Formats: sequence, C-alpha cells, structure tokens
Amino acid sequence: MFRTSARRALAVTGGLAVAVGGGSYLLTSKSTTPFPKVQSRRPPPSWTPPSRQSMIDDIKKTDEYDLLIIGGGATGAGVAVDAASRGLKVALVDRDDFSSGTSSKSTKLVHGGVRYLQKAVFELDYEQYKLVREALHERKIFLQTAPYLSSPLPIMLPIYKYWQMPYYWAGCKMYDVLAGGENMESSYLMSRGKALEAFPMLKSDGLVGAVVYYDGQHNDSRMNVALILTAVKQGATVLNHAGVTQLHKGSNGRLEGATVVDNLTGEALNIKAKGIINATGAFSDAMLALASGHPELHKPIVQPSSGVHVTLPNYYSPGTLGLIDPQTSDGRVIFFLPWQGNTIAGTTDTPSPVERDPAPREEDIQWVLEEIRTYLAPDIKVRRGDVLSAWSGLRPLVRDPNSTKTGTEGLVRNHLINVSPEGLLTIAGGKWTTYRAMAAETVDAAIKEFALQDRMKGDGSCVTEHLRLVGSDGWTPNMFISLIQRFGIETEVAKHLAADYGDRAWAVCAYARPTNERWPLHGIKLSPQYPYIEAEVRYAVHNEFAQTAVDFLSRRSRLSFLNVQAALDALPRVIDIMAEELHWSRRRKKQEYNQALTHFKSMGLQNIVVEPESWKEWVGRTLHFSDPRKTVTRTGRAVFAPGELDSIKSAFHIHAKPSTIEGKNDQQLRLDSSELREAVTQLKSFEAITQKQIGYVLREAGFEGRPEVDIDEFVEICSTLKEVNQLPPPSSTRKPQRTRIPVEKSGGGV
Repeated sequence: MFRTSARRALAVTGGLAVAVGGGSYLLTSKSTTPFPKVQSRRPPPSWTPPSRQSMIDDIKKTDEYDLLIIGGGATGAGVAVDAASRGLKVALVDRDDFSSGTSSKSTKLVHGGVRYLQKAVFELDYEQYKLVREALHERKIFLQTAPYLSSPLPIMLPIYKYWQMPYYWAGCKMYDVLAGGENMESSYLMSRGKALEAFPMLKSDGLVGAVVYYDGQHNDSRMNVALILTAVKQGATVLNHAGVTQLHKGSNGRLEGATVVDNLTGEALNIKAKGIINATGAFSDAMLALASGHPELHKPIVQPSSGVHVTLPNYYSPGTLGLIDPQTSDGRVIFFLPWQGNTIAGTTDTPSPVERDPAPREEDIQWVLEEIRTYLAPDIKVRRGDVLSAWSGLRPLVRDPNSTKTGTEGLVRNHLINVSPEGLLTIAGGKWTTYRAMAAETVDAAIKEFALQDRMKGDGSCVTEHLRLVGSDGWTPNMFISLIQRFGIETEVAKHLAADYGDRAWAVCAYARPTNERWPLHGIKLSPQYPYIEAEVRYAVHNEFAQTAVDFLSRRSRLSFLNVQAALDALPRVIDIMAEELHWSRRRKKQEYNQALTHFKSMGLQNIVVEPESWKEWVGRTLHFSDPRKTVTRTGRAVFAPGELDSIKSAFHIHAKPSTIEGKNDQQLRLDSSELREAVTQLKSFEAITQKQIGYVLREAGFEGRPEVDIDEFVEICSTLKEVNQLPPPSSTRKPQRTRIPVEKSGGGV
C-alpha cells in the first residue's frame, strides 16, 4: 500500500514540478490588496442611502423596472450591482433580510479550491481545473473591490507522512502558479519545529512538517450589506422583509411582474418588470413552482446540502493562521480558522430538507468536534461546552433540468443559469468567491433574454471587475488610528469599525455617545467581551436597512455567530435602541424579543425558558419576570446550584472505595468507572443520563479507559454531564449521510 501511494505521489510530484518550473516566473510575493492612495486623515464625503420607506415609495411610483431580482443574498445582490452599474433600472426584494440565508452562514473563505485542484490533477479533469482557475481570478478581484472586508489568510496543511511532503508542496506550488500574477503570497514548507511553534495546539505525535498556502477570508454578511448599498448607490431599489406572493403573466404567458407583500406592515405592492430573476438559492424550486402555476408538476433542480460550522474560543487556534484537515473520517475537508477574534470549524456536507432557519443537528456538531480532536494536541480537551455558537447553512447544489443523469451525477459543478418556459431566469449554485462572475453571466443572459440592449448606458459591458464597493474608497489599513484620535474610542473598537465599515466608520462614530469615563471617551459596548458598540445599532437602522433585532445581531454585527449567549445578553439593549429609532410599541418589543429567541435556537442556544405572559418591560440589560424563579437557562459552563456540589460529593463517597495508587503506599478513595452511571443517576439533575452520554464525557475529559476516578475527576465528569444534559437529543440514531455528495460537486463551500 505504501509503495503504491509513494509511487503515485512521486509521479504526480514529478509532473507538477515541471509545471512549477515552467510557471515560476509568474509568481509574485506582493499582496493582491491594492496599496491605499488616500493619505488624508479626514472622513470621506458622507453618503446616506434612501430610507426603506423611500424604497417603497419608489416602487409605488415606478411604472416598470427593467429587472426584478428575487433574493438578496450574495448572488442576488451581486446581480443587482452588475445590472444597476450598467444603467438598468433594477428592483430587488427579499422575503427575509439581506443575507439571512446561506450567504451569512459560509466558511468565510475567498478561495480557489485547493482540494479541487487535486481532483483535477489526479483525474485529469480539465473542467475542474478551469473552475479553480476562475475562482483564483475572482479571489483577486474580491480582495481589491472590498479590501476592508477581506484579507489574505495563511492556511497550514499538517503532514504526518514523509512521502506526502513533496506531494503537498508541489500541489500548493501549482496553486500558486495557477494564480500567477494574482497570487497573494507564495506557499512554503515548514519544519516540524516551526509548525509547532506557529500552531502550538497541533498534535505533535507523528508530525513531520507542514505546508502553508494562502487564500482569502472575509466577513460574509457584511460583504452582502456592502453589495446592497453599492447597488443602491448605483440606482437600484431594494426592499428587505418583502416576499413575493404572486407572479403575474401577460397575454403571451410570459412573466411581467409580481405582487410583493411587506412582511412588516402587511401592505401589498405590485411591481412590473421586463424580466424577473430568481436568485433565491436553496428556495429556487419554490419560486419556479410558483411561476409554473402547477407546483405538483414541478421537477426540483436543487438538492440542498447542510453545512454545519461551530464557533470556539480564540485559544483553540493562533490568531493569524488557519488549518485545513484534508482527510477526515468521511472524506470531507474541515477548515479550522481564526475569524473575528474567535475560531470557527467546519464543515459537514449532509443532504438536508429546505428550511427557512435550519438548526444544526447535534450529531453534526459532535462530528465536527470529534474531527477536531484528531489533529489537536492530546492535552487540549475539546469540550462540547466550548461551542459558543453553531449554525447550519444550506448549499444549493443544482441539478441540470435538461440532464438525463440521476442521483449526484446530475449535479452541476458550479452554478446553473436556466430560463423557464414562463420566462423566469434562475441563477443557482456557485459559491461566495465567484459571486461576481456569476452575476455578470446572469446579467448577460438577462439582457439577451429580455431584450434590454437599448436600456443600458455606454456599451453595456460589465464594469464590476473595477467597481469598488461602498466603504472602500477612503479606507486605509491605518484608518483606525485616526478614529481613535478623533473620537477617543478603544483601539479594539476602532479596528473593528474600520474592518467592518471601511470609510463609513466615520459615520458610525458620529452616532457614538459619551461613556462618561476618562477612557474611552465614546463608544458604549453592547457586550464587554466584543467590540460592538451601541452606535452601530443606530447606524444600521438609518443606513443599512436593519429592521429587526436579529437583522443587527446576526448580520449587521456578527455577535450571534461569535457567541450566541453574548447576543442574548445584548438583546434587550439592542431592542431598546431600535425602539427609540423606529418608534416601536411595547408589543413590538415583546415580539422582537421572542423572535430573536427562536432565531438564537438555530444558532446553538438551547433550553430557553420564556414566559411571555409574565414578561415585563426591561430596564437597560436586565429582564424582570413576575416570578423570579422563572429564568432563562443558559448553556455553557455548568453552574451548580447551592447544595448541588455537596450532593455530588456525597454520591461519590457512597460508591467510592479505598484504592492504592500505583507507586505509592497510601490509599485514596476512588470510584470504579463501571459504577459511574449508578452514582450519577442517583442525583436529582442526572436521573436521565445514559451510558452513551457518560462514555462521550469520558472521552471528552480524557478519562476513557481509566478503571477508576478520584473525587476531583468525578466532579469534573458531573460538570460536563450537566452541559451535555442540556443539549437536544440526536435527531436520528442513524449515522449522518455525508458521502453521498461528491466533493468536487459541492461547490467547495459557499
């Protein structure tokens, strides 16, 4: 087996070495992020987008749009930017918020797909090669058009077999060569010692070295908001929380408009358009069925796949280096990446039903944690209680409706543009990295299909390759210093504002209120752990179309993705601020609170006890209930009630026996591991604990295989069991299906 693998690796290495030698002159060490030319310390000219009500008024008074785009995720927003920048009159609607679906739940990478290059080489797959090449080109454009929201990230690939060293090195070098002059930084080898120095959490046993290559990383929903604002600045009309309920057909049977209902007010709006684009991602089939008029006859084109990610504390990884595990137990790739001050890990690839707000399955979370354990040092206990947030995003894997192939063979490799008999142009599939190229292709198809050639300005060609997004023009890497000096805000807050808002951070700071402290002077935090400030809530309402508390906590800021408990703690204050700005009634505030709790459950928050009938107005961040015993049960580190710890110690002493520790003469009370379940189930909080849960906790705590445990270890086991006991039961006893979707057709993430 080794000889075959070694010969195969050497053969591939030799071929790649030729490519590396022939293309090495193309490599460059310069960053793809353009060097800032702005030297002024003054804020850029202010620009405030029209209000949401202005958008509604525009829809009412406009006789006909050139294009109506349904869906405000990465694809729909990208199409709106492209079409509006060509001079077309564009309207975009989304039944939820912009980026409320898959586009805010990605792996946060801007990448060409190094794993797919491997498939292209081994299987001599030219189509896969072209997809990697296109993605690498788009990666460069991505980092240039939104430099404040995206940046290069070094990613380590640890190596545990000597023969893999030249193989992985040559593969990463070919990745560099394909990028050519658009490369970020050259990949490089690391010795075992250097790898452990750079990533001390890595498992050292058997490690022989590592290869580090570069890809991009971004803030996905903030990028989506920037696209929406750029489309508005180019003349587009956008409306979130407005769902299409009916599609209108003309006398020729072709679509010519839609009825859109404002979900916040219930008002119905009629929009007439020459062409309609379906950019609803995983929900594409619902719109196609609505257009056909015969939902029962519609043949689905989307096979949704659930990708689950978890957020862990920052101590799980270095702050500036990611890691990829290319050989998980089921063949998928897992990324382990620093992001926004924490660590994210994922993803799974599991067939899934289409849901509006999918929740991650507990077995998928456990699978991700098990895979993490295989490449982290054994002294690191990967605990379920360390999961700060967890989310599930639906990848819209697409089936060509004209294909005769069944199963996964019928899935397209990247994206699909299709025009239905009714004239609904659908764009589905793809990933975040290639959103711009997909949008350009979609607008080209729409111009041809809906005869819009005479509606464009200039020659009508795509200009988005050089169109910088809102917030980019006045941004520089050192802009945060000017914010500190001008407004007296914390350094951490200033860096966050510059990275999330670009040159619009000046406008955000204008909303900042005094702290009444010696330092910082301005910028009251929503959570003491994170750099989000109250001014961002007010800014999001007036400048970014935020209409609900979840809009802000999940998509304008990323607090619920970073720490869902912190988002819950900040929720009352966020609602208070939005109520001031949007003049909400007490009833609306109560509705916002309950809707946010429902959303947080889909982000990994469990066991929330809410009594709406006893809910009262809160003051600041403190919730008051009529019955003080009715509280919110929080996940995270277990907290023992008064007397509970004494009961645990008492249960230990009842079942423990004196035992002599090997190598010592004295005896100590120890509990036989076979009696653990009997001991813990006698406790009031642990009656329902199963042997399977005990086995999981023993593995998590590093006690698996131990014949006995002492009193301190027993308390630790009970503490972890309390965390596990709060988790939902697995949805199925069957092993999750992950290998049904070929890796080369999964889009490489979103």
